[in-house]
Amino acid sequence: MIQIFITAVVVGAVSLCPVTVEATLMGPSMQKLTWHYYKVYNTCENAENFVRHQVGKFYENDKSIAPKLLRLLYSDCFVSGCDASVLLEGPNSERMAPQNRGLGGFVIIDKIKIVLEQRCPGVVSCADILNLAARDALHLAGAPSYPVFTGRRDGFTSDKQTVDLPLPSISWNQAMAYFKSRGLNVLDMATLLGSHSMGRTHCSYVVDRLYNFNLTGEPSTTMNKSFLSEMTKQCPPRTKKGQTDPLVYLNPDSGSNHSFTSSFYSRILSNESVLEVDQQLLYNDDTKQISEEFSQSFEDFRKSFALSVSKMGSINVLTRNEGEIRRDCRRIN
Repeated sequence: MIQIFITAVVVGAVSLCPVTVEATLMGPSMQKLTWHYYKVYNTCENAENFVRHQVGKFYENDKSIAPKLLRLLYSDCFVSGCDASVLLEGPNSERMAPQNRGLGGFVIIDKIKIVLEQRCPGVVSCADILNLAARDALHLAGAPSYPVFTGRRDGFTSDKQTVDLPLPSISWNQAMAYFKSRGLNVLDMATLLGSHSMGRTHCSYVVDRLYNFNLTGEPSTTMNKSFLSEMTKQCPPRTKKGQTDPLVYLNPDSGSNHSFTSSFYSRILSNESVLEVDQQLLYNDDTKQISEEFSQSFEDFRKSFALSVSKMGSINVLTRNEGEIRRDCRRIN
């Protein structure tokens, strides 16, 4: 059963000793990293505390930083690996790719980097800052404080042509293949899609479900009728000239609080998911079972999330002499 798998494996992401987690759960990329790297090597002992403090100050004024930083982390790790390449500026940079439209959180990372450069110049990578900041913001939003192994270095390049992030209308088989190509499994995919329990998306990613699903000229038959009615009020078939693309909450239950909650899975089971990629979790027996379990047990979801987001944060990391420590996260040294 899925539940047995989660209980037996995921609990280690929170409570087992770091060596055990590193060796048995996280895969080869995570094994290149170190638990409390900056403290172990006495290079910036309070680095993680500095990050946590700054995130807390930002969160007091803007709770949306949790989904913003998580999406920023996803957009970084799923392209060329967790090397902070998405943070680099330039007309042809990853952050300028169409798939990264609406990314936020850059100012937060910049501020944390300034603080760390004042205290420990040339020591803490932007890639580690992004991973730590996302973890701390998510924890404030209600997610578990999962382990972040550190020691990443920053990449030298950023090219928007390499950005192959899938659209929300991607099929289940395509989504599964995409996650597997990053070293993640079906449980990771079903769990990480649960990050849509908070945050917002543009109506342009939803209108096909509302008005012309699969070019039928009709809405998706999987959408709850009353929810469909709610969504059409927020997302017109097309925007008028000069009108901005409206934003809608990915999980209306979370709304402006941007709280981490398992109601995302309950909404899927009720055919009330905003994105098609989320609703498709019901189209496969394994992901349907996972969705049912997570809707019933928030703790199982939290434990699984702790493991899956840690794995995501270790995709193709650079360590030692493979990268650099940027002095400014927006440009290479």
